Amino acid sequence: MNVSTAYIAVVLIWSTTPLGIVWSSESVHPTLAVLLRMLIALILGLLLIKVNRISLPWHRDAVKLYLFSALGIFGGMLLSYYAAQYISSGLISLIFGLAPILSGVIAQKLIHEPKFTLTKKIALVVALIGLFIVCLDNLLLSQNGYIGIILVLFAVLFFSLSGVLVKSITITIHPLSTTIGALLLCTPLFLLVWLIFDGSLNYQQWQLRSILAIVYLGVFGSLIGFIAYFYVLQKLTASTVALITMITPVLALSLGALLNNEHVSFNLMIGAVFVVTGLTCFQWSTKVSASMKKRLRNSHTKTRF
Repeated sequence: MNVSTAYIAVVLIWSTTPLGIVWSSESVHPTLAVLLRMLIALILGLLLIKVNRISLPWHRDAVKLYLFSALGIFGGMLLSYYAAQYISSGLISLIFGLAPILSGVIAQKLIHEPKFTLTKKIALVVALIGLFIVCLDNLLLSQNGYIGIILVLFAVLFFSLSGVLVKSITITIHPLSTTIGALLLCTPLFLLVWLIFDGSLNYQQWQLRSILAIVYLGVFGSLIGFIAYFYVLQKLTASTVALITMITPVLALSLGALLNNEHVSFNLMIGAVFVVTGLTCFQWSTKVSASMKKRLRNSHTKTRF
């Protein structure tokens, strides 16, 4: 898989996933919708592994990688599906855009990454102001909007924690193996949650749009999307991967408005601008800092000789 192709695939899939979650849960219970999605991805993935004779290792480091990956899939997906009952797909994607900043905070604690610079702290404040504007606007428009916002915030927490833990492991495994290993661990949990909170099929009530959305998310959102994500996570730096979350909210908001008639208020647009600006400054600060350090090292080298 080409890195550029995988990167673009992740951007497009992540941009359409929130809307797919909303559509798939319209006539199917959220726990069943996410379970069916994971089952589709798991079955297709196992077939691909068998046909292509890709190894699926189960040594200690591999199991840790699968567990850390499954944490983001289970926690992030389940809470996002429930949140889709209360807030729009565009807002889900916008809140998920905060993942790079939250990942940075977690990485400082778990893998001892450097503390935020002043620029990064300012960027964090700008992004949080944008999130506050968006959340306040949604709370005014929707009576139970706060429930969806809280659920997505916890989903982002699980997703960010998972990404940091995955990066903490030095291991080279095929992205498909990582995906299937994680799905093998978390799919039984989705089954358990469905049995506890619903347990019924009620397939007579399923609408075509929900069925198509589940199939799309199973094939692209889970299988191809996870493979591409784990691939770029292996090949690119965490900051480069994090740039995806600055692109997807804009696309997701546009798709939600065009295809699902989701309301995009003036406050939502202003808040989105703040969030994206904060994320841009956050990532720009990392690149500028790295560039300055490189120049300083080069200048010291020249002075020495």
